[in-house]
Amino acid sequence: MSDTTQTSPVNWQTWFAFIVPSLIGVFLFMTPVAVGDAMTIPIAVLAKELQQLTGPFIHALIVTIVCITGVFSLVIKLFKPRILLNNELIKHLFDVSWLWVTTRLFGMAFILMTFFQVGPELIHSSGTGALVLNDLLPVLFSVFVFAGLLLPLLLNFGLLELVGTLLTKVMRPLFGVPGRSAVNCVASWLGDGSVGILMTSRQYEDKHYTQREAAIIGTTFSAVSITFCLVVIGQVKLEHLFAPFYLTVCAAGVVAAIIVPRLPPLSFKKDVYVDGSTHNQDSEAVPEGKTLFGHALDVALVKAHKAPGVKGTVKEGVHNALDMLFAVLPVVMAVGTFALIIAEETPIFQFLGQPFIPYLELLQVPEAAKAAETIVVGFADMFIPSILAASNIESDVTRFIVAALSVTQLIYMSEVGALLLGSKIPVNIFELFAVFILRTLVTLPVIALMAHWLVG
Repeated sequence: MSDTTQTSPVNWQTWFAFIVPSLIGVFLFMTPVAVGDAMTIPIAVLAKELQQLTGPFIHALIVTIVCITGVFSLVIKLFKPRILLNNELIKHLFDVSWLWVTTRLFGMAFILMTFFQVGPELIHSSGTGALVLNDLLPVLFSVFVFAGLLLPLLLNFGLLELVGTLLTKVMRPLFGVPGRSAVNCVASWLGDGSVGILMTSRQYEDKHYTQREAAIIGTTFSAVSITFCLVVIGQVKLEHLFAPFYLTVCAAGVVAAIIVPRLPPLSFKKDVYVDGSTHNQDSEAVPEGKTLFGHALDVALVKAHKAPGVKGTVKEGVHNALDMLFAVLPVVMAVGTFALIIAEETPIFQFLGQPFIPYLELLQVPEAAKAAETIVVGFADMFIPSILAASNIESDVTRFIVAALSVTQLIYMSEVGALLLGSKIPVNIFELFAVFILRTLVTLPVIALMAHWLVG
């Protein structure tokens, strides 16, 4: 915290490092642009161009990535070859727990059976593995490449620090968490939920957050990024509604962040640190003689001054992109295929979704029964509800609601849930499912209202 209170070294290079990369990042990730009759963001335009450029070989490339991940993870886990473990990037990408190794191996098996059309048809059929490989993974691949490469423009040059410091007066009274958690929130919304979880876990271990604060931040503010939102709305063929969709996600997310932490199980968490010591609320006062904005600008300029140069930024961007590709694609293939098999071959999700039908009908959601089938499957993976909605639901309003709900439910086991369970943040799988259901119940009315207003 000491760096954030000292006067920033203000010179033209520092101002340049703060303003130019941040503005480029805001333009690429947050500025709507017109493409034909639709509105989108520049990063999505770049991703679509890459997808078209790699079209003839993109599936083979994705299969290769997933297979490399599975083989390297297994080899490192079994034999621990020093030549691989001495490489920091390889160790980070492939030295994972047995749970992740097993998931990656399932992903590799599923993608090989799907690509070569061998093995049980229920794995590689057009409604299961082939749907994930052909429709979802190419979109993820192209988005991950540009999101990973370009995210340092948003994260490393002071924009997060400026926004986070300005929000210190909001986070404690509204959400009951320290002001510094605003940075976790913004990093997640603009970057990636996994980034927010890793930040939260690290700060919990360093005694910046109590058990209650870490559990709230990890399950509330480690949100789905703007790039994932773009993938989801594209999956239900409503890209032209991205602006109202993102507005809806933000509104529902804020409502959930206010209400859910005040309910069990999060409200039952203790206000003690990781070592059991009692909570002492950090002073978040603005230094004497400074305005809030002046202090926020100082914090941002300190970050910009310490930012890596062009070489360091490019290196971090490449690492980000590789991390997304090798860590997420196999998990999506494994969990997505498995969830679709359950959805296609069993009545489990229809059964679990039955109690939501009266709720959806009360909210005047068209095709309520079909929408209800998508609700609980979001706990397995956030993409599956949108995949099911795209193939089964005709109503634009309902597809919009399903897509927005899948994002605001936030707890999905293919990434965020698994990361939370693997971290030091004090939550278990039953608490995560309870939070998932609470977020569903709380956000549905907001999403339905916004959908009827903006889409209907």
